[in-house]
Amino acid sequence: MWDLTTPFGQRVERLLVEREVIWLVTSGADGTPHPSPVWFLREGATLLIYSRPEAPKLRHVQAQSRVALHFDTDPHGNEVTILYGTAAHDPAAPPSDQHGAYQAKYRAGIARIGMDPASFAQAYSAPMRVQIERVRGF
Repeated sequence: MWDLTTPFGQRVERLLVEREVIWLVTSGADGTPHPSPVWFLREGATLLIYSRPEAPKLRHVQAQSRVALHFDTDPHGNEVTILYGTAAHDPAAPPSDQHGAYQAKYRAGIARIGMDPASFAQAYSAPMRVQIERVRGF
């Protein structure tokens, strides 16, 4: 999907591991883009995102599975990384409090927002998986 021998490909890899937040862009019923900052875990060529079940992004994905994702960039827009893919509800994913890698990445963040792993898993009980299909940037 991206060439790990290039500086861009290496940056994509680094961002997918190091960053806590990625912006998920879904489309509303009228085609309006809806960006949402989300926590994510990379699992191979997919990103696992836990959402509140009533969140608009889930309705958007059910109606239109094509999504874009991007990272915040430097203040001058010199590092742009955009991922494109297909998103869907993933009922086979374990609850977030039973996902060791997700807990390792977000345990401190969950505490920062005043929750514990169990309350977070209850509130963000809708797992979504994004299959990354293309990446672009500079």
